[in-house]
Amino acid sequence: MDLFLKQKVVVVTGAGKGMGPAICLAFANEGANLVLLGRDLQALEELKAQIDAITSALVLRCDVTDADDCMAAAAAAEAHYGQVDVLVNVAGGTGPVGDTAWETTPEGFDEIVKLNMGGCFLMMRAVMPGMIARRYGKIVNVGGTFGMHGRAGRMAYSASKWGLRGITKSAAIEAGPYNVNVNIVAPGMVDGPRFRTKVMPGMAEARGLTEDEVIAEHAAEYALRRISTAEDVAAACLFMASDVSRQITGVDLPVDGGWAAL
Repeated sequence: MDLFLKQKVVVVTGAGKGMGPAICLAFANEGANLVLLGRDLQALEELKAQIDAITSALVLRCDVTDADDCMAAAAAAEAHYGQVDVLVNVAGGTGPVGDTAWETTPEGFDEIVKLNMGGCFLMMRAVMPGMIARRYGKIVNVGGTFGMHGRAGRMAYSASKWGLRGITKSAAIEAGPYNVNVNIVAPGMVDGPRFRTKVMPGMAEARGLTEDEVIAEHAAEYALRRISTAEDVAAACLFMASDVSRQITGVDLPVDGGWAAL
């Protein structure tokens, strides 16, 4: 199936870390041109080298919690490629892991909300005027199923992802008349470096289990009995960014093996 993404200009935040590379490479393999945003320029340049063998990529340093950075990145992307067709907001963090609501510090709460909610908002704010003017655009916010189904020990993170749903749904209503789709792809646990080095150790310590035991518990909670991969999330992002999903906006697409549905 042709997803009609060839030569589309796709801006991806958090491109160099976590799920970012898999998502960027998936778009590159569909023939899209990439704009890689992040703070770690070395990681972005390494990713660009892979993408340049397939299509083209522009690397821009951007802190998505800084409004001026976001506006500058959007302007640079448009200046380089002429337009921005797709924004995929991948940049985000885990926040406090294992802390109850009463153990979470105000600083820890504010930090993750600023990144997971504010970062998406600021990048949407930067690219949407151009999309609206051209009467075309696709925005895919990477949320999380903990923003659809609460989770003990992840209150701050859950709050940030619940809030992102509100941002997405309101923006979808506002932008719809201009042929701009705004949706959420909501991963469950995604196996990868951040999962293995940041989330699992904290959860294992808090519960007095080994990391393997915690991973097995998570997998057992899913209908499909397996934890998602970055490639699973990338496939969902491709769908939501493509014209195949032209009549879908304001929705959450869980990529979680069935956890949020149970």
